[in-house]
Amino acid sequence: MKEMLYNFWISSGFAITEIKQVVMIIIACVFLYLAISKKYEPYLLIPIAFGMLLVNMPGANLMLYPENGEAGGLLYYLYKGTELGIYPPIIFLCVGAGTDFGPLIANPKTILLGAAAQFGIFFAFIGSILLGFAGPAAASIGIIGGADGPTAIYLTGKLAPQLLGTIALAAYSYMALVPIIQPPIIKLFTTKEERMTKMEQLRPVSKREKILFPVVVSIFTIGLLPSAAPLIGMLMFGNLIKESGVVPKLVETAQNSLMYIITIVLGLTVGAKASADAFLSIETLKITALGLVAFAIGTMSGVLFGKLMYKLSGGKINPMIGAAGVSAVPMAARVVQKVGQEENPSNFLLMHAMGPNVAGVIGSAVAAGILLKVF
Repeated sequence: MKEMLYNFWISSGFAITEIKQVVMIIIACVFLYLAISKKYEPYLLIPIAFGMLLVNMPGANLMLYPENGEAGGLLYYLYKGTELGIYPPIIFLCVGAGTDFGPLIANPKTILLGAAAQFGIFFAFIGSILLGFAGPAAASIGIIGGADGPTAIYLTGKLAPQLLGTIALAAYSYMALVPIIQPPIIKLFTTKEERMTKMEQLRPVSKREKILFPVVVSIFTIGLLPSAAPLIGMLMFGNLIKESGVVPKLVETAQNSLMYIITIVLGLTVGAKASADAFLSIETLKITALGLVAFAIGTMSGVLFGKLMYKLSGGKINPMIGAAGVSAVPMAARVVQKVGQEENPSNFLLMHAMGPNVAGVIGSAVAAGILLKVF
């Protein structure tokens, strides 16, 4: 009996547990707490955290590489969709099916704010190069500044898959912290008078304009930058089926079932890349810090460009809407609305902020396409 118990024990995962695996399991539990108790991006953070938990369970071998005729681990096969760049574009399709580009069409100037907010990506890219990261890794770190999780996952999966777990967690953590990070930056770079600026109501956008928009954007953007086709193409296809109004079942599927299925699989497999060996390093701390810098610079550059537009428009554009140029939809736009109402209760900036906010989604995908083209 003793020998049986002993053999059972030495064959268990507990017998081969290492300290670094224990640390990673604790970190995974902390992320689960933040997702469930604090509601920080729970739809994706829960699968990511649980994937992290599973991959660090000793002996489970869920990311085991198949060799010598033996089958690989479950998450190894599911991860192929991330590795081959399949899941993130499908997420973009689903996002497009739920996005209203009306505010951007009504005020096309705000696309410049979405572009300006992508400066954080290239600032962090240069900073990463200076800190010794190779070009592909630096590009993957910089994309955190776009505050767009699927784009960060897509680019990192292509250029630096060994950093996928760290970068995905950093990207979604900062997206969840938008209401905490952005208000101090907005207030630092704007005056009370600027924050109180009321904007005129947006003009109505016709159905024809909304249908033409995804087609025109696809032709122009992909024609100019073919490497952005997977993300921009799927985003615009999703938006086209929504605005066409003739395929409601496809739209319903994309907005609900498909989105949730892909989110589950994507989250689990991204978390499975956060093994103890890959995650517990000085490199991880550098990436986390650079991601925060990228996000902060993106917010700052959007606000500063908003101030320029405020001056050029004679005080008709509230510079705060530039902060929504990062593509954390719709959280960044809601932050602008909240700060605006704190200064002026009669101020309604949400729809105005949605213009640069959805422009930021396009901008981050274009930035990813540029970095892919380079590397």
